[in-house]
Amino acid sequence: MNKPSEVSKFAYTFRKLSNVFFYRILLFILGFPLHLITFFLYQAAKKRSDEISTKGQKQLEQHQLDELIAKYSRQIRAEKNYFNESINEQEIHHTATQLATQYLEKNANLEHADNKLTSYREFFAQQISKKSYFYGTFIFGIVMYAFLWVYGNAFSRYIVDRLVLSIFVVVGVSILVFTILYFSPMDPAANILGESATTEQKEAFNEQHGLNESYGVQLKESVQGIFTFDLGKSFTGKEDVSESIANKFPVTLKIAVLSLLLTIIVAIPIGMLSAAKMNTFWDYALMFIALIGLSIPSFWQGLIMILEFSIKLQWLPATYSPEQYSSIIMPVIVLGTGLTAAVARMTRSSILEVINEDYMITAKAKGLGSMTIFFNHALRNAMIPIITVIGLQFGAMLGGAAVTEKVFNISGLGSYIVDKQFIPDIPAIMGGVVYIAITISLVNLIIDILYALLNPRVRSKMKNS
Repeated sequence: MNKPSEVSKFAYTFRKLSNVFFYRILLFILGFPLHLITFFLYQAAKKRSDEISTKGQKQLEQHQLDELIAKYSRQIRAEKNYFNESINEQEIHHTATQLATQYLEKNANLEHADNKLTSYREFFAQQISKKSYFYGTFIFGIVMYAFLWVYGNAFSRYIVDRLVLSIFVVVGVSILVFTILYFSPMDPAANILGESATTEQKEAFNEQHGLNESYGVQLKESVQGIFTFDLGKSFTGKEDVSESIANKFPVTLKIAVLSLLLTIIVAIPIGMLSAAKMNTFWDYALMFIALIGLSIPSFWQGLIMILEFSIKLQWLPATYSPEQYSSIIMPVIVLGTGLTAAVARMTRSSILEVINEDYMITAKAKGLGSMTIFFNHALRNAMIPIITVIGLQFGAMLGGAAVTEKVFNISGLGSYIVDKQFIPDIPAIMGGVVYIAITISLVNLIIDILYALLNPRVRSKMKNS
């Protein structure tokens, strides 16, 4: 459970979010049972407040009336004394009463804010800031309390915002891919059934797979299938798309992750060494090798490695086999070569960019050692662009793994999508693209979190947002 000081944060977060219309509606929906309870309490409190306010107002008006009658009586009496007129107390009291009543009626719109209850939103915020009320209504408002806790913490809010944004990205990618496939000139029925298929057979195929429906209906079913985890059946073989992708995606992800680890282990030290030995033989040699790595086509590199290490030397298997761990070495090297070269060059450039900054000069002036300055100041501040490149290239690896998978006969997601796109097998392609989009979104989320951990300025912006 939360501490009382933490409970009070719920009220602060509620006040802040309720100023925005979207969040106000969302908070009402998430905490609907709790709002019902609080609304009845508010009505009861408002009734008591109105009774007290009405009674107090009447007492105040009577007190003001007596004071005004006395005041006007003195004024009338002084006026009559000044003009030496006769004084009739009954007449003076009657005239003073009329003047006082007219004055009060004219100023009847006087505000009595101190005696009135605050708005419902403020009343609700006051209630949830109370420890006893929070514990007593925790079950009824657990969903809303969880939402307030997430948005009350800058870091968790940052993560949730990125996850929500990822959902929109996945939906947007799905709509774009489906639209391209729908308007493509290729005919799935003709490609699958063959040229000898009759018109009736093609129409039956289209009706079976819903291809005779309108664009809107097909798009709705495709997007709906993503959220229900039902990607449908493939046009070829009637295979379940979700099951096929679930079997093929781990292979592609495994190769991509191993290639990424290889990149981190090799590329960052190479970039650091090249930056530390700037404009020397080591710098030129390492960057020349990196340039070659960027320039080599992956399919050509894969074929050369097969000819050399599989056929000639017979060290490694030419094709991938899950039972042989050594069969994954060449695909990982081929897929990771381009990323390793890109990260090595970016590491060198980033370190050289920050090495002459003012804080580096200050660190030297403090007498810190060269290794301490290089690792604690230069490398840490240079990691932001390096992480960016790694994230972007990792997404490219997932999408570009098809070439490597084809070369090494790997039954992965990349080659699966390539095989299906020439039909086009819309459910299969949609499923593969969605899986890749989700993975890339999660990678970007991890990168954003690393940004916040490495860069104090990002954390400061998170807290102030």
